[in-house]
Amino acid sequence: MPDIVFSFGPEESGIVQTLVDAFNQQNPAINVIYREMPADTGRYHERLRTLFRRGGARIDVIAGDVTWPAEFASKGWLADLSGRFPQVEQDKFLDAPIEANTYQGKIWGVPWFTDVGLLYYRKDLLDQSGFPDPPETWDELKRIALKVKQDSGLQQGYVFQGANYEGGVCNGLEYIWTHGGDVLGSQQNRVIINRIEARNGLRTERHIVEDGVAPQRVHTFTEGESAERFLDRKAVFCRYWPGLYGAFGQPGELRRDQVGVAELPRAPGVQQGGGCLGGWNMFINAASAHQNEAWQFIEFMTDEARQKRMARDGSYLPTREDLYQDPQLLNQVPILKLSKEALEHGRPRPIHPRYLDMSEEMAQWFHLSLTGVFTPAQATETLRRELTYIV
Repeated sequence: MPDIVFSFGPEESGIVQTLVDAFNQQNPAINVIYREMPADTGRYHERLRTLFRRGGARIDVIAGDVTWPAEFASKGWLADLSGRFPQVEQDKFLDAPIEANTYQGKIWGVPWFTDVGLLYYRKDLLDQSGFPDPPETWDELKRIALKVKQDSGLQQGYVFQGANYEGGVCNGLEYIWTHGGDVLGSQQNRVIINRIEARNGLRTERHIVEDGVAPQRVHTFTEGESAERFLDRKAVFCRYWPGLYGAFGQPGELRRDQVGVAELPRAPGVQQGGGCLGGWNMFINAASAHQNEAWQFIEFMTDEARQKRMARDGSYLPTREDLYQDPQLLNQVPILKLSKEALEHGRPRPIHPRYLDMSEEMAQWFHLSLTGVFTPAQATETLRRELTYIV
């Protein structure tokens, strides 16, 4: 009986271990071992890179971040799943997670659960100030935030993740995308971040601070600080991931009927929002001696029944399209219905083998633009040079 080693970070709800145990019970000829990796995605990434460089086959199935496929595939570390995961099966999943797992025309991972940047807002306070609907543009968000802040006495209009880290990259990219800009061209080999649309996106991010909508210290905020201020009733709007929804209704926290969820705003003339795609996928280590058994486990963990249970018991957003039409699940996990449109319009971060290097540059220069050390034009022109060198 082969041992199949499956790697993933710590999982608080216990649902992942429960599903691994269920697979082992149903498949007595295979024994899957859940190897817990660091909670910090960067440390997990480095642990895998060390393993791969040593030619290691000690892990068979890798649960990996949405930004990893191009890097790992380009180095020959992942098995090509194109023969096992044909287009007819890919079509059952949301488009954005499939796109994130595609590199050079091949599919390298199966989407497991997903994430996307969302706009949370105090629906009760907007109603009291005469705003029945959430803002569709950034200018509307600024106007509504300042009016509601004045009417309600809340300290802050809008909180988001502006620190110098990967979350800051996600937020900066969202400002760029919602203004019609991008980092790379359609072929993923030409840097276009210095165009006017990207500059306008970073300019909006900076103006939100300058105009008193976001706190001056938002450039130090990660998920923790922004969630804390919204949950503590200090902010009108908050950019966050779907997981925040699970905190509403708990003792001492905001009630769900006080909070609304919408797509991120956009600039006038831009047709749709552009929340940053997050989430995790299932890969097979190219060095694994048990790839057929590994695939059998991946099929089990990503099928409709298991994704439904992950959503219900662990609040993980599924990647299978049909689950967003399941009335029972939508009733049990309301955030699915609220985040569906944002997921359809979600955007993956640049799909490139050297994304990690690109991310470090973007984190630094987005932060320098947000703090006002450099103008958006200076930041995007510097990024054009640095990212061109990397690409």
